[in-house]
Amino acid sequence: MHRDKVLGCWLGKAIGGTLGQPHEGQDGPLDLTFYDPVPDEAIPNDDLDLQVVWALAIGRASEACVNRRILARAWQAHVTFPWDEYGAALRNMANGFEPPVTGQHDNWFAECMGAAIRSELWACLAPGRPAVAAAYAFEDACVDHAGDGIWAEVFNAALESLAFVERDRDKLLDAALGVLPATSRVRRAIEDARGWWAETGDWQDVRSRVLTAHGHANFTDVAQNLAFTVLGWLAGDGDFGKSICIAVNCGRDTDCTGATLGSLLGIIDPEGIPDRWADPIGRALVLSPGIVGLDPPKTIDAFTDFVLELAGRLPDPPDKVTLPPVLPRKCPEPADALTPVPAVIWPHAFEAGSVPTPSAGAEPTTLPGHWITDDRLRDGLALQYTIRLETSGQVHVMASTWGRIRAWVDGQQVLERPEPGRMMPSYHRAAPGTRGTVELTKGEHVLTVLAQVTAPDPPELVVGVGEADGNLWLPRALLRQVSG
Repeated sequence: MHRDKVLGCWLGKAIGGTLGQPHEGQDGPLDLTFYDPVPDEAIPNDDLDLQVVWALAIGRASEACVNRRILARAWQAHVTFPWDEYGAALRNMANGFEPPVTGQHDNWFAECMGAAIRSELWACLAPGRPAVAAAYAFEDACVDHAGDGIWAEVFNAALESLAFVERDRDKLLDAALGVLPATSRVRRAIEDARGWWAETGDWQDVRSRVLTAHGHANFTDVAQNLAFTVLGWLAGDGDFGKSICIAVNCGRDTDCTGATLGSLLGIIDPEGIPDRWADPIGRALVLSPGIVGLDPPKTIDAFTDFVLELAGRLPDPPDKVTLPPVLPRKCPEPADALTPVPAVIWPHAFEAGSVPTPSAGAEPTTLPGHWITDDRLRDGLALQYTIRLETSGQVHVMASTWGRIRAWVDGQQVLERPEPGRMMPSYHRAAPGTRGTVELTKGEHVLTVLAQVTAPDPPELVVGVGEADGNLWLPRALLRQVSG
C-alpha cells in the first residue's frame, strides 16, 4: 500500500504536469476537460526533473542526508536551467556563495514557484512525519528562494507527508497551514480561497477573487498559484481528472498547479487515478535535456523503488524538528558586502536622444548587486556600468523595470521601451524592449542605462549581462570583485 502511494505521487505528478505544460503562463480561465494536445508520453518538466537530481545526489553521497550544500553542489553539476530564480541561484553559486545566500541575495524571483514544485520527494522520504518533511523542504528551497518561496515548499511538503496517513481534506489543510507563519502571503491566499469557496461554491468566482487580492503580474508567483492548486482540490469533488483540470483552468503557472495537485491526489488515493489519464503518458521517466551528467532510473516505477530504498537509508530524525527563522525576500546586506557593482548614477529626464553622459551631479557609487531600489528612478535616473568580458561573442544586455527604459553599449543603443511596461528580469522571457543582443569583444565596455519607473513602490531596476546562447547570467560581468 505504501509503495502504491509513492508510485501514485510520481504518476500524478507526471499527469498533472503534462496536462498543464502546453498552457503555462496563460492567464485563463481555460476550459480543459482532458489533455490538449493528447500526448504519447509524459512531457518533461522541471517539477519532476529536480527531484530526480536531488534523490540521486542524496543517494550517492557518502552518507545519505538531506543537506542544502549537497543539493547546491548537485545543482551546479547537473542542472543547466537558466530560468528566473534558477538562473539567479546559479549566478550566486558561481560567485562563491552557499545557501541560503544563494536564494536570498540579489534574486528578484525569490518568491516564485521553483521550490514549491519539488516538495513531493521530501514527503515520500518522511511519510506521516510532516515536521521532518517540512525541514527537508526548507533545506531544498533555501538554495534558490527566500520568504514565501521557501514557505510554499514547506507547506506542500507538510501537506503531502500527512496525506500518506490522513485523507480528510480539512484536517490536512489545517495542519499544513499551521506550519506557516501568520505573515505568509501563501497562507493568506489559501485561507482566502477556502473561505470564498465555502461561501460561493463557484471556482471561477473564487479564482477572480484570488487574482484581485493576491494576483501578481509574474505568472510564477507562489501565492496565487498555491491558492489555485487548493481551489482545484476543493472544487474537484474527489474526482482526479476534474480536480487537476480546474487547477489548470485557473491559468498562470499551469504545469505546476496541475502537477502538484496530481501528486497530492495520487498519494491520497492512488487507485483514484483513472487509466484514461495514465495510459497516454506511459511509465517512462522522461527528463528535460537541461538535466546533464546523470544516469537516472528509466521508469516511474524504478524511480519509486529508488526513493523507497533511499528513505530506508536516511538517519532517524530528531524527536523535535524546528524550522529556521523566516528569511526575508531580499537579503539586507550593506551595499558592498556580497556582489558589489560599481556604477556612476545621476538624475536624468527620460527623453529621446543620444546616450546620456554623466552630469555635474554624477555620483560614483557601489550598488548591492544587479537588483536595486532607488526613489530617484521615479523622476528618471541614468546609470553607467563597466562590462568586463572574459571572451568575445554575443551577449544579452538586460535592463528590466516596471517603467520606461533605454540602454546603450559603447554609445550604441541596444534596447528601448519608450512606454511603461512590465518587469521580468530573466533572459529567457524578458519583457519586450528590456533585453538586447550585442556582439562584444573581450575586455571592457561601457553600459549606460536610462530608466523612469512608474510602479511599484519602491521603484526597482534589474540590470545584467547574460549568455546569448543559453540565457544564463554572466556572473562576473558587472562586479567589482567576487566574494568567495
